[in-house]
This record gives sequence, structure tokens and C-alpha cells, in this order.
Amino acid sequence: MLVCFGAAWPSSIYKSYISQTSKGKSIFFLFIVLIGYCSGVFHKIFFNLDWVILLYVLNGCMICIDIILYFRNTALDKLREEDQDKSGSFISSR
Repeated sequence: MLVCFGAAWPSSIYKSYISQTSKGKSIFFLFIVLIGYCSGVFHKIFFNLDWVILLYVLNGCMICIDIILYFRNTALDKLREEDQDKSGSFISSR
């Protein structure tokens, strides 16, 4: 499971970076998954320390990157909306 999720996060990060919009993303989902990874790290630290903790940490870092991109893209969405309101025309997000 950790390997499959780990393989999916880079494509999610890439899509977030390229699209420059937060539409279609759920910040709630991202935080829920991040909490799950943090719980896995704490379990590994306190009950079963082994190399798998590296997968939890790596996946957690990728989620943090996606969360940062979400907030960046939300700011870009707001700027586009303000530009659209000021100019009265539609500005594409790419």
C-alpha cells in the first residue's frame, strides 16, 4: 500500500504544479492522509521501528509538497478571479 501510494503522489504533485489551480483538489483529504502517515510514523517509532518508517516519511513529505501547492494554487485562483473581475474578461488557467 505504501509503495502504491508513494508511486501516485509524484503524479499528483506534478498535476498540481502544472495545472496551477486548486479546483478538483480536496485539502480535507490531503490532511486526512497526512494524519494517517503521521500515525504510521509514530507507531513505527514507539512499537515497531524498522525501515518501513522511511516510506511513511517519504510519503508524508510528498503530501506536504502537495498541500503547499494547494495553497499556492488557491492564491493563483484568487488572483485570476480578481483579474477577471477587473477586466471583465475570462483569463484561462492554461
